[in-house]
Amino acid sequence: MAAIQRIGAAALSLAALLAAGAAQAQTKVAVGISGWTGFAPLVLAKEAGIFAKNGLDVTIKKIPQKDRHLAIASGDIQCAATTVETWLVWDAAGIKTKQIFQLDKSYGADGMAVRKDTAAIKDLKGKTVAASAPGTSPYFALAWFLKENGLSVKDVQVVNMEPGPAAQAFIAGQNDAAMTYEPYLSAVRDKPDAGKIIATTLDYPMVMDTFGCTPAFLADEKAAAALTKSYFEALDMIKAEQAKAYEIMGADVKQTGEQFGKSAAFLRWSDAEGNKKFFAGDWQAFNAKAADLLLEIGLIKAKPDFASLVETKFVAGK
Repeated sequence: MAAIQRIGAAALSLAALLAAGAAQAQTKVAVGISGWTGFAPLVLAKEAGIFAKNGLDVTIKKIPQKDRHLAIASGDIQCAATTVETWLVWDAAGIKTKQIFQLDKSYGADGMAVRKDTAAIKDLKGKTVAASAPGTSPYFALAWFLKENGLSVKDVQVVNMEPGPAAQAFIAGQNDAAMTYEPYLSAVRDKPDAGKIIATTLDYPMVMDTFGCTPAFLADEKAAAALTKSYFEALDMIKAEQAKAYEIMGADVKQTGEQFGKSAAFLRWSDAEGNKKFFAGDWQAFNAKAADLLLEIGLIKAKPDFASLVETKFVAGK
């Protein structure tokens, strides 16, 4: 009996060691994001255990876009989600990263809210517009929208506010216009007395997001591949268990599943096939146009080597 007990104890000890080894084998990675609806599948991958299943111990940190590159530089995070053109600005600031997969593309999820008496974007000349700081997606979108209407950021008074506060301030009657995105843009949609949405990315399709990491982190190709795989598996879960997925993702930004679904309707997440198409030409074309505008508004001084900003082997499955 004693021998059997010793064997049983040894088996339990071995199981404990194996479990501990599995836990230790998980690669730790900190990821910087915002509450943008397009990034929500990353939250789903964590909360639904997808990252853990694929050998990753992921910490998600909510960091304003204007500060996310500083968190990368300090080593606080190793990876981040942000808009494609932002990686150009970060690179110009000396923050070296590589994008490894596309997250989403906005189809009306980013936009400009104006007062009801503003007939056209060109009428904003000399007026106040709330937008995040230079180097962020809302600021870049503002510059893009204005340029398409014969103006520049120098023609308006930019009040730096993050997307959530910008939307709330606009609803409260502050500023003549605001640049924001989902889920905050829907708060404006729900308050028509405050103003109207004069333009979105349906009018100017220029907001798309990618996920990238430092070269040092990407040296662990197994972990980088696991991040990419986990994102696509999160998209699979959204298709298979939409209600459950929407509840999980909505809870992260204090929305119900139904509210989250309404916000998500204004964007498209990019699956594996979408990623392959995106990096086969769309990414390069957008970078070229975005770099011209960033040069014009003084956020970069020279166009970078675009090829140095991307690594597509994980999307390609190589």
